[in-house]
Amino acid sequence: MSVQRQIGRNGGTKGKRALGVQAALEWAFRVEQAQLELPPPKDGVEEGFGFGLEYVLLQRATLGCKVDGGQHKMGSYTHPDAEVIAATVAGMPDSLGGIRMAFQVAELARAGMTPNWMPGIVPRCVPLEIMNNQHGDRAKTIVVGTERVKTRGKWRTVEVLACPITWRPHPEQIASARRGYEEWWQALGWVRDGLIAGGMLREVRVAAAMPKVRPWLASSRK
Repeated sequence: MSVQRQIGRNGGTKGKRALGVQAALEWAFRVEQAQLELPPPKDGVEEGFGFGLEYVLLQRATLGCKVDGGQHKMGSYTHPDAEVIAATVAGMPDSLGGIRMAFQVAELARAGMTPNWMPGIVPRCVPLEIMNNQHGDRAKTIVVGTERVKTRGKWRTVEVLACPITWRPHPEQIASARRGYEEWWQALGWVRDGLIAGGMLREVRVAAAMPKVRPWLASSRK
């Protein structure tokens, strides 16, 4: 039975269905196709601003009951709990990445994915350049100096060659990917706490469960 069937569309579900915040986001954005709706620009400034639970409360008070679908849905139904989740994500504070992070959280949830923290990737020391000829691939060398050597009774000057190397992927690339994962994890924690504190979800209960905070540490112990 699919998630949208388990969560009643007409309020007929007995009790609330518990979902972790990542599962709740995927249900809202992937199953219910909720959208990040931003308020119109202020004073003609072409810049979007997120809104949070207060905005949704005002909208529900104005309508007298519930938000019945987003303006981007072209008449199709979006579960009101999914609208609340989307509105919460849209209110992402600047300290956690603001609208940029809100869109990242929404699009990852829509795709059913987590940020790529480069699992299993280990930096390798490789030649900076590879040359290809009829003999195959060879590391490119450079002259780093000269030396005087005696061969067959004669002194000769020979070049000292070295192979420049690099790390691929660079350790900073891996570190950057993992910082991005941690920022996404912190954003999910903010969404989870906001949904729990807001108490506005009618048929979904957001549980305390979170994705692993640093999954690369667990994988390194295997």
